[in-house]
Amino acid sequence: MEIILSILIGISLSATTGFRIFVPLLVLSGCSILGWVELSPGFAWLGTYPVFTALAIATVLEIGAYFIPYLDNLLGVAATPVKIIAGMLITASVIVELSPMLAWTLAIILGGGAAFGGSFISNTAHAGSTVATGGFANPILSIFESVTAFILSILSVVIPVLALALFVVLAVLVVKIYKRIKRKRLAGLS
Repeated sequence: MEIILSILIGISLSATTGFRIFVPLLVLSGCSILGWVELSPGFAWLGTYPVFTALAIATVLEIGAYFIPYLDNLLGVAATPVKIIAGMLITASVIVELSPMLAWTLAIILGGGAAFGGSFISNTAHAGSTVATGGFANPILSIFESVTAFILSILSVVIPVLALALFVVLAVLVVKIYKRIKRKRLAGLS
């Protein structure tokens, strides 16, 4: 059961990197420092105060950058490979009871896939917001994403199944809203 729980924590946190790269890493670092999460061998550095401080600074800078319309779209797309790598790192860091080979295989497939999914949702939401509002609503969307990243990151550690379920619901909503905006936009062009 512990293995399944650690995999769920990893997947949920990895999915959250799609919204903000550093928020789930910051939450994971803080939870490790508090002793709430056990990190895999070789990842103890993630649960140190210097890393926590660096992640806090990086989180503030990243969140600030997303408040600049159009830069948020560029940042979201350009950062997708980094989000995937962060998702893989997070998943590998919390899988403690499996061999390193199996842990990294799961991290690449599940953690990287979840991070890509989160990034796809974020990029789709920003593209839809830019099309619908000319970018004016993007800062509001950024606030929502930042708050959601913190909430889902904390839930990922406390109740990972709920975090994953909320992530799936959010994904479905974003895709439906985007399709609706796209249909209205295409209908307006005809």
